[in-house]
Amino acid sequence: MEDWVVLICFERGMNFKGYKMFDAGRKIWTTKEEEVEAAKEEFIGILKVLEDELGGKPYFGGDTFGSLDITLVSFYSWFYTYETFGNFSIGSRLPKIGSWAKRCMQKETVSKSLCDEKVVYDFAVMFRKKMGIE
Repeated sequence: MEDWVVLICFERGMNFKGYKMFDAGRKIWTTKEEEVEAAKEEFIGILKVLEDELGGKPYFGGDTFGSLDITLVSFYSWFYTYETFGNFSIGSRLPKIGSWAKRCMQKETVSKSLCDEKVVYDFAVMFRKKMGIE
């Protein structure tokens, strides 16, 4: 599986590159129990940088739902899987990211286009069994 690198560029001159959200998240649900903690902390660290940039704004672009929000909200379908296998709550650890995700999901175009989180979780369970991770 190739790493999917999310490149985050802000017009205000900030340039965060190379945060491997997909890879970090994947490690949470594809590694054995003893490796999950490190994967979880790596993923949370990435989200923490994003949360700091989000600050008190409703969206990464300010008051407008934009391209960065579209890119990042695509991970929302995986949050339940990450939380379940990692035994943590994104909303508790990163409340601004949790609120942002819920705000994005209130948009019909977003909620209708993303896969149901339970379907993603069921896939992860099936994958782990097939790979002998369980």
